[in-house]
Amino acid sequence: MSQTENKTEFSMTEMGEETAERNRSNTNKKLYIFEQYVQPCLAELVGTSLFVFVGCASVIGNNEVPGVLQPAVAHGLALGVMIMIFGQISGGHFNPAVSLCAYLCGGMELRLLLPYVLAQMLGGMAGAGLARAVCPPAVYDLASGAAFKIENNDLALATLAELIMTTFLTMVVCMGAINGKTSSPMAPICIGLTVTANIFAGGVLSGACMNPVRAFGPAVVAGYWIHHWVFWVGPACGALVSVTLVRFFFGDQKTRIILK
Repeated sequence: MSQTENKTEFSMTEMGEETAERNRSNTNKKLYIFEQYVQPCLAELVGTSLFVFVGCASVIGNNEVPGVLQPAVAHGLALGVMIMIFGQISGGHFNPAVSLCAYLCGGMELRLLLPYVLAQMLGGMAGAGLARAVCPPAVYDLASGAAFKIENNDLALATLAELIMTTFLTMVVCMGAINGKTSSPMAPICIGLTVTANIFAGGVLSGACMNPVRAFGPAVVAGYWIHHWVFWVGPACGALVSVTLVRFFFGDQKTRIILK
């Protein structure tokens, strides 16, 4: 074989290796984008949809024998199951207050915060829409589509109640799922039980929302916006209280910002 033919074969082999390497690089890049951005946001959207659907349906179907038992158990079980399923993909937030708290406590990156919140809002609307689709119109209208209402019109009391209950919830999330020293595989169950306990305790005070998209979805679908701001301000403030407590007092050395 001539020297020219050897050079040609070598060049073709080298080009083939470069092409294969580029293909592998492109595949790895697409896989990275999918697993780091697309898959977590889809998990938040689907998980929020299913959680809000179960929550809304439990409230709408609870009008014949009003009480907090059915909504409390339904919300808590649905959230715990969704966290177990999607926790390893997205963290299982399904709540803008939880996402805000997780970011500020070092449990997620800033680049995912806004996409998570948008996915959760879309999921809230989808879940509320599914509840409207399957529930009888008369029952649905009687419950205002499971939108949150403040019965006594005491907005300060309702906002404070939401702040306290969301502090409890986000504290459990941070200490049970994010903080290295106290994290536990039982976190999904603990978070679900916290939601159940809060609804038992505060359902008559503010509805025990603790989750802005749980209020947002039904508000969009049913067109019920009365005092809607309470269910954003209260949970957001509760998340900030949890962040303060964890960052200054209860976090491990990696999470704490003082006495490290």
